[in-house]
Amino acid sequence: MTKVFVPLDMAAKAMGADRVAAAIAKEAAARGLDVEIVRNGSRGLLWLEPLVEVETASGRIGYGEVAAKDVASLFDANFLTGGAHRLSIGKVEDHPFWKRQNRITFKRCGIIDPLSLAEYEAHGGGAGLARAFYTLGSKETIAEVTKSGLRGRGGAGFPTGIKWKTVADTPADQRYVVTNADEGDSGTFADRMIIEGDPFSLIEGMAICGFAVGASKGYVYLRAEYPQAAQVFGKALEIARAAGWLGENVRGSDFSFDIELRMGAGAYVCGEETSLLESLEGKRGVVRAKPPFPAVAGLFDKPTVVNNVLSLATIPMILELGAQHYADCGVGRSRGTMPLQIAGNVKYGGLCEVDFGLTLGEIVNDIGGGSKTGRPVRAVQCGGPLGAYVPVSDFDMVFDYEAFTKRDALIGHGGLVVFDDTVDMAQMARFGMEFCAIESCGKCTPCRIGSTRGVETIDKIVAGVDPDANIALLEDLCNTMKLGSLCALGGFAPYPVLSALRHFPEDFRKNSLSAAAE
Repeated sequence: MTKVFVPLDMAAKAMGADRVAAAIAKEAAARGLDVEIVRNGSRGLLWLEPLVEVETASGRIGYGEVAAKDVASLFDANFLTGGAHRLSIGKVEDHPFWKRQNRITFKRCGIIDPLSLAEYEAHGGGAGLARAFYTLGSKETIAEVTKSGLRGRGGAGFPTGIKWKTVADTPADQRYVVTNADEGDSGTFADRMIIEGDPFSLIEGMAICGFAVGASKGYVYLRAEYPQAAQVFGKALEIARAAGWLGENVRGSDFSFDIELRMGAGAYVCGEETSLLESLEGKRGVVRAKPPFPAVAGLFDKPTVVNNVLSLATIPMILELGAQHYADCGVGRSRGTMPLQIAGNVKYGGLCEVDFGLTLGEIVNDIGGGSKTGRPVRAVQCGGPLGAYVPVSDFDMVFDYEAFTKRDALIGHGGLVVFDDTVDMAQMARFGMEFCAIESCGKCTPCRIGSTRGVETIDKIVAGVDPDANIALLEDLCNTMKLGSLCALGGFAPYPVLSALRHFPEDFRKNSLSAAAE
């Protein structure tokens, strides 16, 4: 029997993967061929979805982007044995997009059936949890995570081990583990890909965390726009419970831990940890003042670990490979790997996991292949809709938390959105302010009022109304928002505005320059 892999990832499904899978099954039956269709996760080459792979004697051979109408010709070309076809890409690992990758978090994604616990274990799954239980113990597990240098992959970059130790050291009769899967940044999709393609890694990571900090209950807060991820993860939870990976006496140990999946309502601000906790408690998603921090008084006022999907899904691999192995990757204080999500006007859009330390130019040009239009790249927005716009002149910047901070840029969740030279940066700055105005929870004045006034001020500048005075006003407003907002939504909204003003001032003065010329 020949295995044919067709992704169940939402990006692939949006491009017709379900129709492709059905067409392959129908064509194989008509030809009397024995084919097993495996619905795997995505390998990350999203511009080639649906990417169909076939298991052959020489390895897995890929074909993309496959449509249902292509299936008959694939069979005619003997694709089940890796036959040549116009859609053939050879081995995925040989593609330039893959060459710089070091897959640790995404080691299994796209390789296994995401709902097969047996395949998960065959590819190393469970080894990290076993090491935590039977070799390290809770305190040494936290020490191992700390030694690895893992920092929060949700955007803040806070050291994961320190957060865990704070929760473990805080006296309480109950502690919680919360996974922030409210992936609201534009151009980001890594959390979704893990949950759809390797959900047991998140379950194992949460169980390890629960064991380490003394928590018996975990919650996954998933954005409502991810129905496929919710379906896959819900099934994975059922499978994990039936196999003894969750519930009483996890895997025969003295430790009990369970996970509940909760769906958010689509508010961007609920990606902020305290707003997320408010929503989990059944309240309106508004930001809490800090301190106290969630590690001391979080969900239901109990010590709570709030980690991103990528952070927790990486934990099993850190314990399996050893903290030093992970810490040896990366540069400076940015250790390990970062799953980059490359989107926008780019030739090779998708997810690639690389060590920290590449330059932004290497990521955009060598991995991403430059702009899809073939026109010169003008800017890249890093870190989501509230991230700074980085010009080509800064493409020597190393992808590293401290290097980005020095240039007033954000790594965030690892999203990179590419723009060619046709982009109007004044309008992109306006979008950042408008986004903040729409998504603000409204609790603090700098964010609620400042973002609305920011949009109005940008409109005046673009219209050529007293540009010098209004630009000065906009800069002052941005500084007020950065320093006075209660959370990162209002605090980061100025980043795209100020970076656009600094690097692309000509886009804000088109009308005033035209009027002067006349």
